[in-house]
Amino acid sequence: MKIVIIGGVASGAKAAAKIKRLLPHASVKIYTDDTHVSYSSCGIPYYIQGNFTDYKALLVRSPEEFRKSGIDVYLESKVEKILPLQKSILVAHPDQAELVKYDKLIIATGARPKIPEIKGINNFDGVYTVRKIEDAINIREKMLISKKAVIIGGGYIGLELFEAFVKNGLTVDLIEHNDYLMHNLDDEMSVLFREKLEENKDYNFKIYTGEKVTEFTGKERVLKSVKTASGKEIKTDMVILCSGVKPNVELAKDAGIEIGETGAIKVNKIMRTSIEDIYACGDCAEKTHIVSGKPVWIPLGSTANKEGRCAAMNAAGVYAEFDGVLGSTVTRCLNITVASTGLTEKSAKNIGFTPVSVIINKPDKVAYMPDASDITLKVIADKITGLLLGAQAIGSVGADKRINTITSALLGHLTAQEFNNNDITYSPPYSTTIDPILNAMQILCTKTERDC
Repeated sequence: MKIVIIGGVASGAKAAAKIKRLLPHASVKIYTDDTHVSYSSCGIPYYIQGNFTDYKALLVRSPEEFRKSGIDVYLESKVEKILPLQKSILVAHPDQAELVKYDKLIIATGARPKIPEIKGINNFDGVYTVRKIEDAINIREKMLISKKAVIIGGGYIGLELFEAFVKNGLTVDLIEHNDYLMHNLDDEMSVLFREKLEENKDYNFKIYTGEKVTEFTGKERVLKSVKTASGKEIKTDMVILCSGVKPNVELAKDAGIEIGETGAIKVNKIMRTSIEDIYACGDCAEKTHIVSGKPVWIPLGSTANKEGRCAAMNAAGVYAEFDGVLGSTVTRCLNITVASTGLTEKSAKNIGFTPVSVIINKPDKVAYMPDASDITLKVIADKITGLLLGAQAIGSVGADKRINTITSALLGHLTAQEFNNNDITYSPPYSTTIDPILNAMQILCTKTERDC
């Protein structure tokens, strides 16, 4: 059995390792145009911040370790074409090209940063995207000799780098072209999050929403400032482009593989594409939302690992299904935890639900505990059925615990009424007597047509 994997970060590396355990005698090869394999891209902002100073901590498994387990890794080797009829791929190595045969093929080509259309964007040094190990090294080196930075984009990566820069003493301007930060939050939760950020007076920063960068200016490749559509000119030493990512699907599309309505590769529950013996997983693959049942594209490292495992099992002849995603996320910015799962109230309405919601603000533990801190929790349910649809939380570290609990409820398709009977743990250092989630559920029950 010859199994070829294109891409070797989260899902590709996971798939290779799983296949080798299932089929010890199979030929397993990874081809990637990257200079590294099997690394934590989610950890890049924390390396840049200086939580650890050796980038090698990001590396999960080296090519040598893969080879010791019988997996061949080819770095800086770009797959130029997939030939489904010949069951081959055309690979361009640094010194030669070759045609490689496969019995099963797994596409794990990931995603790449969106590059906004900005005048002068290619004219200056000091403009960065964030995706690979080299990006992390270059950004950290530049940050350590800089005083000012501009971040374009107010999503997860933008905010994690925002924290990294201000904590290293830089003056930071964060510019988001949408009216709100964090598109996975409802508007009022985004407003609250921004207010909490701007309450922090320990660092020098400004946040602009509803603002678009139109031009980079400088001299002899030295970046000096960015200009915006409203006429602002912001001096800076460096710019980080965090305007989102898009799936790498060109290779699959060229091979005749069906692309889904989200723009990612369409796969079924066993991660198989529209062409037999070809699978796709990770950030290049479309997913199904567990609550809505609709196709979505939500690129997350945790999802990529699960999909890589599922694709590997099916490629190896062991049936497994991947049911979909909830889009569960968490991050930290200036010691504020932001977490969410499932649908927002806005997206639930657009899909066709009749959503009702409750927002509560409550301590994460009993108020007399010295480290008690507030959590603002929003929970959403369908008015008619009581079905839980999603939740968002902002506040202390305990925010993610509440969202993780609700994530399990969404997976089980529970109603607010069913969740209200949940036997949640209590002790003063961990929760109030009635946990914030249960408070939210009790109120939510009164807003649905099914009383508790």
